[in-house]
Amino acid sequence: AARLSKLMDSHGYTAFKIRAGTTCGHNQDAWRGRTETLVPTVRKAIGNDATLLVDGNSCYTPDKAIEVGRMLEDNNVGHFEEPCPYWELEWTAEVAAALDVPVAGGEQDNDLAQWRRMIAMNAVDIVQPDVCYLGGITRSLRVAQMAEEANKLCVPHSANRSMVTVFTLHLLGAIPNAGPHLEFSIEPSRWTANLLTEPLEAENGHVQIPKGPGWGVEITPAYLENTTRDVSEK
Repeated sequence: AARLSKLMDSHGYTAFKIRAGTTCGHNQDAWRGRTETLVPTVRKAIGNDATLLVDGNSCYTPDKAIEVGRMLEDNNVGHFEEPCPYWELEWTAEVAAALDVPVAGGEQDNDLAQWRRMIAMNAVDIVQPDVCYLGGITRSLRVAQMAEEANKLCVPHSANRSMVTVFTLHLLGAIPNAGPHLEFSIEPSRWTANLLTEPLEAENGHVQIPKGPGWGVEITPAYLENTTRDVSEK
């Protein structure tokens, strides 16, 4: 909570996402009472004007997810991401129907038929395709269009400050149903530290879409020299 509060002052962030439960955790928290303590503590630290988002990481069965979701509603949480195992769409749809807090999801899904089903059954209120997991900009645009037709926002998943965040910035700038936030990692990542000649940075809570030819960014020669690659001759 203290860390996020400092980032409000240093970078002007107005929204934060934190984790609840544990990844695919069978209703188990990282330690007893963590989620119930963390959410109100962070809310108090960042104040009521900042947006607080919570990621369930596929942790909960529907009954537990709804219980946690009620607590999130009491703390004015902006969305509840992946409350149930992502492959259990009926579970997630049950949670979305029961809660007022919007349910988000979809980062793991790479099948457009699954996306059509997910959107049609209102399993999620906010779609979160990952450009790289899904297979590129064109397929991501198709998901965003499906969501737009269903009056749903698109807040793509981008877990680190690599090219996926660059792609996501351009995607958000190109769709009419872009959500209000960019998922922009605050965690240190050694493998992305020297990737770009001009690293992506947040100023006053905003990250600019890179300008210039192509993606608008340039990968450092040193980064390329220190990487390995596999080439298929088939």
